[in-house]
Amino acid sequence: MIKGAAFVLFSIAVVFVFTFFLFRWLAGYPFIYDPLCILLIFFCLAGHTLRKEVRDVFKAVDISLEAGRKQVGRIVGRDTSELSAQEIRTAGLETLAENLSDGVIAPLCWFLLLGVPGMLTYKLINTFDSMIGYRNQRYKDFGCWAARIDDVANYIPARLTALMIILFGRIILLFPQKESSLEGRRGVGLMSLFSFVLKYGPQHASPNSGWPEAALAGILNCRFGGPHNYFGELVVKPFIGYNERALTTSDMQLSITICFVAELCFVVFATLLCWLIYC
Repeated sequence: MIKGAAFVLFSIAVVFVFTFFLFRWLAGYPFIYDPLCILLIFFCLAGHTLRKEVRDVFKAVDISLEAGRKQVGRIVGRDTSELSAQEIRTAGLETLAENLSDGVIAPLCWFLLLGVPGMLTYKLINTFDSMIGYRNQRYKDFGCWAARIDDVANYIPARLTALMIILFGRIILLFPQKESSLEGRRGVGLMSLFSFVLKYGPQHASPNSGWPEAALAGILNCRFGGPHNYFGELVVKPFIGYNERALTTSDMQLSITICFVAELCFVVFATLLCWLIYC
């Protein structure tokens, strides 16, 4: 545990201090500073890539179960070798919701707070959590600090993401939907969705992942979560939601639309805020 803590804390300190002083020095060279900032911000935001991967998961599982398992294995940490078609689709949408926070909202929050050094440091923290932040025999001691620091870094962004999914999802549902099951969600009020998230969000094994996942499950009126295998060990996770209905391509398309609109609006908000502060 001590080695893991030292490794993670030292790495975080080095990355933040190095990038902080690097960009402080580069501030005197705007022809380098500005393009470099834009480039790094672009590469720190993973929304487009994830949406493409989730689309590919649904396309692959429609071709064959094996293709779906292989494709979803690109974006999840769980063992995919025995997943059913429903579990593959569920895993894709869970990852989409969770990574709207991890891949877009959280990096932008840390950019607004600490600039590009803060954004890069957050990406390092999140990468460490994805690599070693598991509660299994191999990583539970060495990776526990990485997981806890990631929990702190994502606490507010995860809840903000859930709020955005609810608000934008509710607005998008006002427009005609391809499936009758989604059309029926028009009458669901915001208070019902908030109650759903407040009930299921805290039940997730992670203090943060459950919030955006619960928000998307509430919008879709479906069930996420449940037990999964990680590195050969069964990890019991509570279910999020209660409707076991089959997920479809229309669910994926709606989910991607919601996440894209939320991402776009938050990028615009962050851009305007930066403009007001620095211009």
